[in-house]
Amino acid sequence: MKARRQALIREIIEEQSIQTQEELAQALREHGMVVTQATVSRDIKEMHLLKVLAEDGSYRYATMDKEEQGTNDRLIRMLADSVVDLANANNLIVIRTLPGSAHVAGEAIDSLKWSEVIGTIAGDNTILVIIRSNEEVDAVIKRFRNIIK
Repeated sequence: MKARRQALIREIIEEQSIQTQEELAQALREHGMVVTQATVSRDIKEMHLLKVLAEDGSYRYATMDKEEQGTNDRLIRMLADSVVDLANANNLIVIRTLPGSAHVAGEAIDSLKWSEVIGTIAGDNTILVIIRSNEEVDAVIKRFRNIIK
């Protein structure tokens, strides 16, 4: 029963943005599992689930190697601390950073793995972010602004 429940939890958090234990418990109930919040809490701990930054700037549950998560969090903090300005032209976003920090900020952007981002090119204090389409640029800029606020 426990193994089946934890497999279902893994499936749910991969398919949905689950932000709270109660949301996860509700999703399990919708799949026919009878659970309490205490059970869900124990499962989260046993499965080493983490809260990660979602594309919309909120946090959600995910499975991830703890070391990788710690590195990603540090990179994202460095991105937030180093951005000076954002501008765009068509499907390109230009991010100005403090001198010498663009490469770290670019790595942070790459670690986000946003589907709209085709790639990044970083210099000393400038990052070029290439977006898949012009229509997606505003949403990506909004997410960047949520990270750096």
